[in-house]
Amino acid sequence: MPPITSLSQLDLTKTYTYADYLTWQLDEFIELVKGKVHRMSPAPRRVHQKVARNIVRHVDQQLTGGPCEVYFAPFDVRLTTPGPNGDAQITTVVQPDICVVCDPSKLDERGCLGAPDWIIEILSPSTAAYDTREKFELYEESGVLEYWIVFPGEKTVATYVLHEGRYQSRGSYYAPGHLPAHTLPALQLHWEEVFAGV
Repeated sequence: MPPITSLSQLDLTKTYTYADYLTWQLDEFIELVKGKVHRMSPAPRRVHQKVARNIVRHVDQQLTGGPCEVYFAPFDVRLTTPGPNGDAQITTVVQPDICVVCDPSKLDERGCLGAPDWIIEILSPSTAAYDTREKFELYEESGVLEYWIVFPGEKTVATYVLHEGRYQSRGSYYAPGHLPAHTLPALQLHWEEVFAGV
């Protein structure tokens, strides 16, 4: 069987696993959500990259020397864990814009296996519905402790924290001031740092 090098070779109505995903030689990034192929949007806009860089720079500086590590896309996060058949039972692999993992046992050479502690998605016009609905529910169901959605156009950050299996809003921030990270209370991140240069 020839290698999969194009999405056109895949049956998008079929259910796939991480074992399948590892064999593909695609030029574009994709995600698997409960076995279904989800095409990533085109390369992010410059403002998206600027906001991502701002967040990663400030968070990384503060995590140095501790158990938590920050990662940014492309970075495979496998949200379903393997059973007896290993990778063939993993059906959800996502590429969060930014994630923080505080349990070193979840990290391996291929990325993160299990839910990160904190995920940040930066909205683009083409990903807004996916990030605010589908990924919101997926991260909630998978046990991601904290989820932030950044709206670059509005310069707003919406924050959610998992409480008894459901996300509870912890606030929307749209003006200069501190952005509290509830899973990392000592972290100092400010609205003006996130949107610097935007």
